[in-house]
Amino acid sequence: MADLKLVVVGAAGRMGQTLIRAVSETEGVVLNGAIEREGSEFVGKDSGELAAVGANGIPITDDPLTAFAAADGVLDFTVPAASVEFSTLAAQARIVHVIGTTGCTEEDEEKFLAAGRHARVVKSGNMSLGVNLLAVLVKQAAQALAGGDFDIEVLEMHHKHKVDAPSGTALLLGEAAAEGREVSLSEKAIKVRDGITGAREEGTIGFATLRGGSVIGEHSVVFAGEGETIEISHRATDRLLFARGAVKAALWAYDKKPGRYDMLDVLGISKDT
Repeated sequence: MADLKLVVVGAAGRMGQTLIRAVSETEGVVLNGAIEREGSEFVGKDSGELAAVGANGIPITDDPLTAFAAADGVLDFTVPAASVEFSTLAAQARIVHVIGTTGCTEEDEEKFLAAGRHARVVKSGNMSLGVNLLAVLVKQAAQALAGGDFDIEVLEMHHKHKVDAPSGTALLLGEAAAEGREVSLSEKAIKVRDGITGAREEGTIGFATLRGGSVIGEHSVVFAGEGETIEISHRATDRLLFARGAVKAALWAYDKKPGRYDMLDVLGISKDT
């Protein structure tokens, strides 16, 4: 099989540059395009030089349509509105679309699902192996500790530039807890506490969000009972782990049927675990 030709969108951003580095170090894939928004100061610059991997002769452009038409897949850690637009283009080109974008609405998710009729869409709140294994453990723990004796709290911290809260990973872990308890996260989530809130409502799933410095990502799920506390945690120390996961997802999805997938599919972890 020839090397998988990948396009990185948002190529000049921190995650875009990290994706370019991951592609450059992974066998079986090659960078075939790098995209930035129209009017970006980085358009025309060599994408390899920008990502500190050396000149690769692939300039950053603002023309995703042409880039997608010549590619096998796209790696997308941008913003919801851009990801929705890219999903339409990926569906038209019938290529792989790996989405690590967070902060998406239910309407956005419906559009990604629709794109999956023609594209192979892999979307996850977190692309790392460790976090997805953590989600499985959280689901199992929530199921084992059901019955009202243990309260569930999801804690997360990210760098000061992150724009959405709770993080996509925190929501992924919250969903895992809700599945373990067989409840709807949208009905049980408590994302804000302020003032006189009263006693904690039984069965709710709380979220706490911290922002500061250059923290890449720290997540903990706490099961708090009477006289004992269980905490399951994950700490990311290098953005490359997310980028490597995204490249792995693109390689996995290349020969799959069109559809909407997630990292549990990529990792071969049963959703019924």
